[in-house]
Amino acid sequence: MSAVVVVGAGPGVSGSLARLYAVEGWSVGLVGNDEAVLADLAATLTGVRVERRVADVSDPVAGRQAVADVAERLGRVDVLHVNPSAYREADPLHLTVEDLLADVRLGVGTLLTAVQAAHPWMGPGARVSATGSMAADEPNHVAASLGVQKAGLRNLVLSLDRTLQAEGMRAVSVTVRGALAKEGTFSPDGVAAAILAATRQDEAAWQAEVSHP
Repeated sequence: MSAVVVVGAGPGVSGSLARLYAVEGWSVGLVGNDEAVLADLAATLTGVRVERRVADVSDPVAGRQAVADVAERLGRVDVLHVNPSAYREADPLHLTVEDLLADVRLGVGTLLTAVQAAHPWMGPGARVSATGSMAADEPNHVAASLGVQKAGLRNLVLSLDRTLQAEGMRAVSVTVRGALAKEGTFSPDGVAAAILAATRQDEAAWQAEVSHP
C-alpha cells in the first residue's frame, strides 16, 4: 500500500492533496501543529489508513520526531509533501532579523527536517513535493519574508532533487503563480491536482520546478 506524508497539513491545499491520495487508496500521514485541524482533516479521509501527529514543525527536534514516527507507523513513504510557510506583514524597513529567521526556519527549514526524517522509509521511485509561490520571483514588499522563504524553498528543492536522484528519487517545487481562491485554477483542489501531477512527471523529462498554471 502506497503512503503519502503531508507536513504542515491543514484545510487548504495540503488537505485537498491528502484527499486526492486517499481517493486512490493511499495511506496518509498528517503532521501539523493543531490537533483539531488534523482531526477534522483525518475525518474526511475515509476508507484509508491515517496516522497523524501534532508537532511544531519549525522545531527541528519535534518536527523530525513527528515525521519519523508517522513514517515508521506507515512503514514507507512514497510521497512526502511539505506545505508550511509564514505570512508576516512587515516590509524590509520593519522586518527584524529575528522574525525573518523564524519565518525561514518554518518555510524552508521544515523541508530539510522532514526529508531527513522520512528518508529511511523512502525508496526508489519516492517523491518529495513542496508548495512554492510566485513570491519567489515577484516578492510583495509588504510581506517581505514570504518571498525569501519561497526563493529559499525552491533552491533547496533543486539541491534535494540532485541529491535524491542518485537513489532513484526526485523532488519538485510547484510554483503557484496566482493568489489562492475558493474556485478555479487557484482553488485548493486545483493547486493540489497540479502538485499531484508534478510528482508523476516522466522521469526522462523531470523538472524540479513546475509552474502552476
